[in-house]
Amino acid sequence: MKHPRYYPLTVAGCARELPLCPLNDRVQIAGFVMLGDPELTTACAAALLERAPEHDFILTAEAKGIPLAHEMARLAGNRPYFVARKAPKLYMTGVTEVRVHSITTAGEQRLYLDSADAERMRGKRILIVDDVVSTGESLRALEALVTRSGGVICGRMAVLAEGEAGRRADLIYLEPLPLFDAAGRPMN
Repeated sequence: MKHPRYYPLTVAGCARELPLCPLNDRVQIAGFVMLGDPELTTACAAALLERAPEHDFILTAEAKGIPLAHEMARLAGNRPYFVARKAPKLYMTGVTEVRVHSITTAGEQRLYLDSADAERMRGKRILIVDDVVSTGESLRALEALVTRSGGVICGRMAVLAEGEAGRRADLIYLEPLPLFDAAGRPMN
């Protein structure tokens, strides 16, 4: 499918054309995908690390946040990071589960954290990282996992803050990203 409209965005020195994707008959979002784009991922990871608070570990949600968290951890000296999975895996020693409603995924999702990872988080400073924050639902789910694990949330970071998320005082991000009306005009 060819997207008739694109939104030009420059983030961390990287220019990209984001396809506009309808959420419903009134609102569109600009599709931002870092997967498969190492130049963008590395540039954004470095820019976020410059602004990051002191932390012991990074936590992200599967799947689009993984390359960002990985690169941030690598650039910070190959430090470990954690991934909240969309489904429990056989190798998990037990799980902590939370529910999440994302605007880019139909229906309710669940995120799972391995009990061994949760134990490592206990009492540690956890930096929550994602590619795009919009409604904040994914952040709330990650916050719940950190809290249930006994970790301390030391910061929330994203490459882009979409729509109202750009007004959040508790979110460190690189660039705002507007929502778009049905005709492709920025709404905010």
